[in-house]
Amino acid sequence: MRTNLFRHSLLYICVASLASCSLNRQEAKPLHLAAAIFPDYTDVTMPINIAPPTFSLADNLMLDQAQAVFTAGSLSVVVGNDGDDGFCIDIDDWNALKQAGTTINVLIQGKKDGEWVEYDSFPIHISSDSIDSHLVYRLIEPGYEVWNEMGIYQRNLENYDENAIITNRQTDGGCMNCHSFSQNSSDRMLLHLRLDHAGTYILHDGKMQKLILPEGSPALTYPAWHPSGKCIAFSSNSTKQMFHTTDRNRIEVFDYSSDIYVCNVDEQGNVAYLSSPLLTSPSHFETFPAFAPDGKRLYYCSADSVPIPDEYDKAHYSLCSISFDAEKGTFGDTVDTLYNAHTQGGSISHPRVSPDGRFLLFTHHNYGNFSIWHREAKLMMIDLTNGNTIDISTLGAYTSSHSWSSTGRWISMTSRRVNGLYSIPYISHISPDGKATKPFPVPQSDAAYYHRQMKSYNLPELVKGRVVEPENVP
Repeated sequence: MRTNLFRHSLLYICVASLASCSLNRQEAKPLHLAAAIFPDYTDVTMPINIAPPTFSLADNLMLDQAQAVFTAGSLSVVVGNDGDDGFCIDIDDWNALKQAGTTINVLIQGKKDGEWVEYDSFPIHISSDSIDSHLVYRLIEPGYEVWNEMGIYQRNLENYDENAIITNRQTDGGCMNCHSFSQNSSDRMLLHLRLDHAGTYILHDGKMQKLILPEGSPALTYPAWHPSGKCIAFSSNSTKQMFHTTDRNRIEVFDYSSDIYVCNVDEQGNVAYLSSPLLTSPSHFETFPAFAPDGKRLYYCSADSVPIPDEYDKAHYSLCSISFDAEKGTFGDTVDTLYNAHTQGGSISHPRVSPDGRFLLFTHHNYGNFSIWHREAKLMMIDLTNGNTIDISTLGAYTSSHSWSSTGRWISMTSRRVNGLYSIPYISHISPDGKATKPFPVPQSDAAYYHRQMKSYNLPELVKGRVVEPENVP
């Protein structure tokens, strides 16, 4: 079904491109109004290697013969409005515009009551910073107790190609989650399978290897690779969910208990556990591990072990760290607190450190550790060189899981801000001093894609190449 949709979308792009050959910019009456478009690509910053954005006019903007004029430098391309598929610019034309200037101005014109009119133009800024070529994510129906199909997919950000890495059709309908990569490399991917094929697997060169855990080992979730690739941090969580009847957040997910372990993994997949009493304390919930790029520090989230579910809204997770020596397999004896939820308010989840080790990006929400259904959830960032919080409020709210690009100049993230039901992927540029640009939705081949898409994007991970699909699915 996806393949057919993609082929039809390519056809629409080709039609729009041919139509543009006979279109010209018109002498038009300025309306002195900003045009409302979806998805919103107004005044965003895009990487030089991104596929072209497609967008459509809001339903209330009733124009005949609408067209969009893309201009960069001395080059202009005029694209017609192809119905629900919107303004679809040809990839070759888009690439030519990106080479013609660092800003592409977009002017929307159309006939209204027989007269040509035009809205204020808006810029799309083009950064010379490239983004990793692929985005890997789980697509899942936003269900609660049951779901039908899910899979882990990859999208080539330089065009519109999307393909499944693995789906639950291949695993007898079981759940799959927590895909993870080491340093943005597509060479090795870790994921968990549940139900009939339960276990933790590493996908390498098209082959899936199941990790062999010691008997009686705790279940593993939320992985984080050590930069050496020889060990992986996990949390072990006992997770439940419940529904709200009056709260604006639809659902709550919480831990009855959680601890953190680091696992050494040999070539045969055998796992040896490393732990510390500071990471497995019965008086605390510890979760969401993340290594520093040099591997010498482990960041994580920690909350007091409050009674669950009675006091689920009193679980406030702080942002902590502890030193780690991978060669000796030892942890430090002191925990540092970077964000104290008791004194600073709220709760922290999903810490991720930038590849240069300077910035720590995390999700902030009112309570708990499962932020994807929290409307107030937002991303925050700390400068690790001085401990100061950096203002990245431009990223907006209702934002949860995220990842860094390999260069540290881009982040991907998911948000339910469009309709409160489906999470979709966004991208934002991060400058060397930590400034974040307005996020934009990952471009699709037609403008109505995010209206038609009935699955949520989960855990968007930027990787430097295409993941080889497994040959030996369990």
